[in-house]
Amino acid sequence: MSEHNLTFRSVNFSIAQMTCTSCVGRVERAIKSVDGVEDASVNLTLEQARVLLNPSKDSKTVIEAIERKVKDAGYEAQWINPNLTKNDTAFSDDKKELKKWVSAAILSAPLLIAMIVSILYPSWMLPGWLQFLLATPVQFWLGKQFYSAGYRSVLAGTGNMDLLVSLGSSAAWGLSTVLLLVWFIRGSNGSEPHLYYESSSLIITFVLFGHWLEKKARTKAASSIRALQALRPENVCRLREGKEEIIPNEFLFIGDLVVVRPGERIPCDGVVVAGESDVDESMLTGESLPVEKNVNDTVITGALNTTGRLVIKVSKIGSETRLAAIVRLVENAQATKVPIQKLVDRISSIFVPIVILAALLTFFVWWFFYGDLIAGLLHGASVLVIACPCALGLATPTALATGCAAAARAGILIRDAEALEKARRIKTIALDKTGTLTKGKLYVQSVIPFGNYNQKEIVFWSASLSKASEHPLAKAITVEATKTEHHLIEPKSFKVIKDQGRGIVGDLNGDQFWFGNEKMIEALGLHVPDLPSEVKGTSLSWLVRSKNNIHEIVGLVAFKDQIREGAMRLMDELKKRKIRPIILTGDNYHAAQEIGKALEVSDVYSNLSPEEKQKIIVTLSANRDKNGAVAMVGDGINDAPALAAADLGIAMGEGTDVAAEVAGIVLMRSQPMLVYATIDIAQKIHQRIKEGLFWAFIYNIIGIPLAMLGMLNPAIAGGAMALSSVCVVTNALRLLRWKAPIS
Repeated sequence: MSEHNLTFRSVNFSIAQMTCTSCVGRVERAIKSVDGVEDASVNLTLEQARVLLNPSKDSKTVIEAIERKVKDAGYEAQWINPNLTKNDTAFSDDKKELKKWVSAAILSAPLLIAMIVSILYPSWMLPGWLQFLLATPVQFWLGKQFYSAGYRSVLAGTGNMDLLVSLGSSAAWGLSTVLLLVWFIRGSNGSEPHLYYESSSLIITFVLFGHWLEKKARTKAASSIRALQALRPENVCRLREGKEEIIPNEFLFIGDLVVVRPGERIPCDGVVVAGESDVDESMLTGESLPVEKNVNDTVITGALNTTGRLVIKVSKIGSETRLAAIVRLVENAQATKVPIQKLVDRISSIFVPIVILAALLTFFVWWFFYGDLIAGLLHGASVLVIACPCALGLATPTALATGCAAAARAGILIRDAEALEKARRIKTIALDKTGTLTKGKLYVQSVIPFGNYNQKEIVFWSASLSKASEHPLAKAITVEATKTEHHLIEPKSFKVIKDQGRGIVGDLNGDQFWFGNEKMIEALGLHVPDLPSEVKGTSLSWLVRSKNNIHEIVGLVAFKDQIREGAMRLMDELKKRKIRPIILTGDNYHAAQEIGKALEVSDVYSNLSPEEKQKIIVTLSANRDKNGAVAMVGDGINDAPALAAADLGIAMGEGTDVAAEVAGIVLMRSQPMLVYATIDIAQKIHQRIKEGLFWAFIYNIIGIPLAMLGMLNPAIAGGAMALSSVCVVTNALRLLRWKAPIS
């Protein structure tokens, strides 16, 4: 590792040679034992570890120590450097596992056929030497991985699935070989003894089949990340001094101009400075229709330019782009664990030793009480094989990974599994109004001057002051100003008012101007005049002029907004699920009540500052018995405190980066029904996890007693164990067919 002075709070590693949940536990313990590691979470499905580092320690030293510790534990760890364009992350290679399984199946097929024929003709069997030649490569060549992993688990003082497989299959192979040797040494007198090579061979074959299914599931689950990473083009066309040049994406810098032609993907986050086109953002946002892009519109990395030539000024590159942020969110969500998985991990850690004891008990009971050594070995081996916790280890991570992938495809980015768990428990949802329930693309309905002022002056001062603001109201008034002939001026000493309600203040031509809501007017000690009927139900911003510390209301601007498509259906669906909707807004009472009435929401809070929104969320969360888990949905900087205070923050994708940073879930489109879709996918993932665990446990609950009673031979036990994995994986993969209910 050549990087120096590294400082990371969270790092990811690709982990090789893990086969089950016991492996996950050992890798986690190895990583957590390193000085400088605060927490670690290992994901079997993605074959990755996410590690939280102590910021006071040198990251380079800690990363190297983690790689050594994991290697000492019998596995391989490779740091995934976020500063590199490409990382060789250990996505599962299902083709390699398929080749192993096919090879084992070809060698085991004659043994299986012979076993079936022997049921019809008990006196017939394959020659012992041929059975030995077929079964031995399966046992020690294709099954070598089980011995290696089982040996590592013994060295670590624990047990795992591979130990059970190696012990069970070795018992059947060893018994058969001893019987064959004894018969051969005695001069091959009489008929050959009954051998059990088909059991040892089929155990390995069935487990390899389960491994292939598992790898295939991992590959599908990780495909969303690989598809996103592939969206970033390797080469770009940079425009410099009027000349176009093709360069690697790595050589792009902020401020560069790039040319994107029709059919090409956008290589960076940026702003269109020339041209117009329709851009397909479906892979990133889930929006099926292309979005029209003109000058001053923002574009994101990976989007497909479809119709026109665009010249884009680079604003973000590499790991800072929206695409990179999406990839990190999907990876984090798939790498973390839901609470139920932590319970499964604890069960798995004690499950293997109990199974080994049960197998030993079965062996001794059949040997001592029934005097049948061979039956004891076979039934003990059956217990070991049927109890392999493959399905138990697959149930949660497979459902979680496939569910997060399906959600990401729909434009729902889940930050971690904890957010997913919270989403399914939501009973109260607080929603911001402007930009969330409404389009946030306001227009000026009317301008009302007071005293001797006129409309042009009000628009000029308001728009000049608003030039430095990103708020939707500020954008609307600046658009209105373009209709006049005045050139706006830059405000001095510009400041956003936070503690007195929403508003802005700054100096224009020597005078101080205030532009904000009713609470700002009251904070300045001014009386709010009676409102004319024409502005009832609109969003209002007041303009105040200060001269010699004397405040004077000079005008009023009334804004109108439109309810987003899908907002009404969202409210209906929430009520069907008995989830209580609440509207929180900094807008005035009349505008808020009009939206509440239109959406049939009775709980509407208006004239709220960011701090007041936060206090309401805290109050709601404190009353768990009545309100349950509380979610906050918003899109602006003013929503960030409330998003952080809620049990679950949901940020609308067209909002600010600040809102997205504090939210547990980010919606890539400002589509209200995606809020409902988030709850829906969270509940379906939890349902699939419970179903998977049911299949895993039911096979063990039924199979272990049957094996102990001698009702299952090792070959059938291996088939049943593999079938349980098939059920769990197939059930989890159904989530990939999920579509967001937004239409």
